[in-house]
Parts: sequence; structure tokens; C-alpha cells
Amino acid sequence: MNLDELDRRLIALLQADARASAAELARRLGVARTTVLARIARLERQRVIVGYTVRLAALEDERGVEAYVGIVTEPRAGRDVTLRLAALPELRLLCSVSGESDYLALLHAETPARLDALLDEIGAIEGVRKTTTSVVLARRIDRQA
Repeated sequence: MNLDELDRRLIALLQADARASAAELARRLGVARTTVLARIARLERQRVIVGYTVRLAALEDERGVEAYVGIVTEPRAGRDVTLRLAALPELRLLCSVSGESDYLALLHAETPARLDALLDEIGAIEGVRKTTTSVVLARRIDRQA
């Protein structure tokens, strides 16, 4: 998949505001509106862009607390641990990763006390060997939808 500079700039603008009109995007990129529409269609067809979403005000206002949790599991326990984690409504993202952890989870809790309880719940899941938590203090750059 070859992305040129225009593709990358268009994607960055869409990540900042997916509701921007084609005319507005074209103006900001210095290209024709039809070029923007064709680029978006191609990026969707090539599955570079796979969807659009809604960002909730509670997350935008930074209410609550977010934390990244590295999770180390017992061998062959990954599937069961993943199923248990999926049941947590505070789980925003779960990735399998390389390195010291097997998984990296992004949690969003209403209060530090709820985060503490979530970490206890995760640590008690059968097959979880260890967790390492980093609380988010501030988002410096956020391009995720």
C-alpha cells in the first residue's frame, strides 16, 4: 500500500475531524474536491480507512482516569484471559504485543478507586501472571478515533 504525502495529510485531517466536508478538506490540502473524494474512496477500498466513529464527551473532557496495563499471562491462557477482559466495559483497547508483556490494555475508569478495583479484577483472572500499570497523566497527541 503506497501512501504519498497527500494521502498522509488527508488521513491526518480526517483523524482530527472525520466530519470535515470534502470541500473543506480540499481547501486545506490545496487540491480539487473531486481529488479528495477519489482519494478517500481509494483509501476505503484499500482498507487504509476502515471506518468512522464517534468520540464521547466523557473521554474528550478527560473525566475519569485512563491507564495502560501490561499483562503477562501463563502459557496458553491468552484466549481465556482475552475473553474475561472483553467483559470489562472499561476496556477500551486490547493489543497482543511483543516484549515483556503479552497484552497491552487501555482502561478508562470513572474514578481512581474504580481503576484500582479493575486492576485487582484483572490480576485475579486465572492465567494472569503479572500486570504493570501506567496511568495517563495527559494526552499530548491523540490521532485515534
